[in-house]
Amino acid sequence: MIKNLSQFQHMVLLYFRTFSKPVNREEKLNKIRRNCLAPDLKSKVSDMSNEEVKSSNFIAQVVEKDLAAGKNGGRVHTRFPPEPNGYLHIGHAKASLVNYELSEQFQGKFNLRFDDTNPTKEDNEFVESIQRDLKWLGLDWEDRLCFTSDYFDKLYEFAKQLIRDGKAYVDDLSAEEIRQYRGTLKEPGKNSPYRDRSVEENLELFEKMKNGELEEGSCVLRAKIDMSSPNITMRDPAIYRIKFGHHIRTGDKWCIYPMYDFSHCLSDALEGITHSCCSLEFENNRPLYDWFVDQVFEGEERPYQYEFARLKLSNTMMSKRKLRALVEEGHVDGWDDPRMPTLSGMRRRGFTASSIRDFCKRIGVSKANSMVDIALLYHCIREELNQSATRYIAVVDPIKVVITNFDENEETTIYAVNNPEDPEAGKRKLKFTKELYISSEDFMEDPPKKFFRLAPGKEVRFKYGYFVTCNEVIKDDQGKIVQLNCSYDPETLSGMQVERKVKGTITFLSAKEAVPAKFNLYENLFEVESPDGEEDPFAKLNPESKVLQENVLVEKTMEEVPAGTRFQFERIGYFIKEDSKDLTFNRIVSLKDSWSRSQKKK
Repeated sequence: MIKNLSQFQHMVLLYFRTFSKPVNREEKLNKIRRNCLAPDLKSKVSDMSNEEVKSSNFIAQVVEKDLAAGKNGGRVHTRFPPEPNGYLHIGHAKASLVNYELSEQFQGKFNLRFDDTNPTKEDNEFVESIQRDLKWLGLDWEDRLCFTSDYFDKLYEFAKQLIRDGKAYVDDLSAEEIRQYRGTLKEPGKNSPYRDRSVEENLELFEKMKNGELEEGSCVLRAKIDMSSPNITMRDPAIYRIKFGHHIRTGDKWCIYPMYDFSHCLSDALEGITHSCCSLEFENNRPLYDWFVDQVFEGEERPYQYEFARLKLSNTMMSKRKLRALVEEGHVDGWDDPRMPTLSGMRRRGFTASSIRDFCKRIGVSKANSMVDIALLYHCIREELNQSATRYIAVVDPIKVVITNFDENEETTIYAVNNPEDPEAGKRKLKFTKELYISSEDFMEDPPKKFFRLAPGKEVRFKYGYFVTCNEVIKDDQGKIVQLNCSYDPETLSGMQVERKVKGTITFLSAKEAVPAKFNLYENLFEVESPDGEEDPFAKLNPESKVLQENVLVEKTMEEVPAGTRFQFERIGYFIKEDSKDLTFNRIVSLKDSWSRSQKKK
């Protein structure tokens, strides 16, 4: 039995940090309240809101403790260090937001630093796209834009300092030989035959590496730590390698480049970073991070590394290398293909920056790796657009409807609600005329018992208009339905008091204000839950991930809607208008919400 409130709060927060899949927090809280609390505490926990639980994470608690202890002079300074070898995806969005929001929460500073240490893979296109995507996401680094290449001279001097201190050496072993010498988790490694070279020889060889006098792959500079360490990362890791290639910023000045484990911790220290937050796969590298900083820097103010679970999203590839292969092999139409998890692709598909930030907030910051259902991401954008998106009408695979008792030149002005969730959004004018169009799925000639749409002899409401009854079905020589002759009841205009009821309501467009359009219908790019874990993930691509729907009519006013506008086509889904010559719309997400329904079942 829990005896005090602080103990209860600690347990609840620990529980929520353990899972990165979304949970119904109120339900879990109530369950713990019922089963665990002493009777005198049950009333006190009612004030613990969901927002208080959601806003807590273990890294923020670490920062609070550091500030209370006066660590680093009470400063908070974070950074996000992407490599400019591709476009950012939603996993990078989470990582960047973790670092950025910590700096915001504690009134600190935030750096954007490009880890540009691999000249053969990096490009200015990626530097520009990363900055564009992060600004769109809402991050602001002011004048704190940095590059690891800014510190190449200093990093080179740090490496020479390690050599002079007897803590680094040039190794002529091949990459395969280094792997063999490193040992295994059960067996210690063994020293390289070049490990005991003199300081003078190592300095001379390192200088030759820098001057381009040695071939690429012929040797590396390694830290001299402990080849018997139980942590394989500490078994004399490489810190510099020879690499010939034109660098996007330094040109041909360098032909040796620092390894990530060496450069990123020392760059953190040079920039005054206090909390270096990275994904969980670097947890074993933390002792090496500390070792390099300890060898080079003195004093109490120094960076510390903290790890959190990276985002693993169902039916989504999160490996930047494999995403690059998707682009280069032509499986998608570029980095900004709306099926891609890149921020540029998601922006083109119609996701908002606020919906992505909401999604990242909901999944939280956890120490445990787990799969997050992509349905939660769809739920976030659906929930936002339900509140903000203007409604329009579209007719898919249209069937012509002729109202036989309506005059040829007659028109009735009807008023469509722009957004039922926002009364201030007002209404817009539409027309009810003799010739109309409805979607083919809204009519069946021989319907089942619970079909509540239009059928021969059946009456439905045409939304915002009148009650309409189908009297005759006209077909062509091939038996295809080409026209429905119907009648309307003039006493049933929307807003009138009507005694009888109809069960079905369908949308329609007047032939006078309907124009042709196209829909790009997007679904998950992969059929399997975890494509990154597949031996051949490209064999698991969803052939229905993009479907072009051409036989569509939309309101004529859609011609004037600016490209990039998001809205809902009633009863179909949420869309964004493409920047194209013809009327083309990308479906952001359907109206169906599988995630929220799954939460209600819990």
